[in-house]
Amino acid sequence: MLQRGKRFISLPYEVIRRSIHASSMSNGRVALVLSGCGVYDGSEIHEASACLVHLSRHGASVGMYAPDVNQMHVIDHTKGEPTQEERNVLVESARIARGKVEDLSKLNANNYDAVIFPGGFGAAKNLSTFAVDGANCKVNEDVQNTLKAFNTAKKPIGLCCIAPVLAAKTLPGVQLTVGSDNEEGGRWPYAGTAKALTDMGAKHHKKDVTEIHVDEINLIVTTPAFMCETALHEIFDGIGNMIDKVLQLTKS
Repeated sequence: MLQRGKRFISLPYEVIRRSIHASSMSNGRVALVLSGCGVYDGSEIHEASACLVHLSRHGASVGMYAPDVNQMHVIDHTKGEPTQEERNVLVESARIARGKVEDLSKLNANNYDAVIFPGGFGAAKNLSTFAVDGANCKVNEDVQNTLKAFNTAKKPIGLCCIAPVLAAKTLPGVQLTVGSDNEEGGRWPYAGTAKALTDMGAKHHKKDVTEIHVDEINLIVTTPAFMCETALHEIFDGIGNMIDKVLQLTKS
C-alpha cells in the first residue's frame, strides 16, 4: 500500500516483487565458456540455458566465448554415432549464444568478475582430451589461460557436469564435485570421473545433484548437473545454486 495524499493505493504483488528483485540485482560481469552445441559433442544445451537464465535473474551482464577450433567429431544425436561432418566449436556455440559469441582467445579476465563453464561432452572432447585420455588429458591452451587468469586474479570460477575436469587438470590441488563416486544403480552413470579427478591431484567431494561444493581457497564452485540421471528441474536448481554462490563470491 502506498499513501498519496489521504488515499491509499494498492500495488499488485507482481509489481512489488519485481521492484524488490530489481533492487537486489548483482549487475556482475560474467563470462560463459561454451564448447559447441549438443550434449554428445558440445555444450549441454539445458545446462548452458540454465546458466543464462539464472544469470539473467541476477541482472548479470554475460559475455559468451568459445575456442575457434574444430570439434573432435560430430555426433548424430538421433543415433549417438559419429558422422563424417566437420564442425567448428565457435560456429556451433553461436547457436546457443544467438550469434553473440567471441573467440575464447580474446577473453580478458580483467573485463569480468567471474567465469562459468557449462558441461556437455564438448568439455571433455573440444575443451580438453579427457574423453579419450582420461586423467592424462590435455586442456585447450585458451581454456588453460582463462582458468589460470581468473584463479590468479582471485575471481570465482563455476563449473558443472563434466567441466570440473578442466580445473582439476589446470589448477593443482583444487576441490571439486562431479556428484557421486558410486554409480548407485545407474543414477550416477559417470561416477568413475571422481577417481579421475583425484588421479589429477584434485580432491573430490560427494554431493547430490542440487548441491554445490565450494573451494573457498580457489573460489571454485561446482555442481553435478547431468552427471546424474534425474529430473530436469533438479539440474536447473543445482545450477541455480552454483550461479548464486559464484555471484556471491564476486562481492566478497
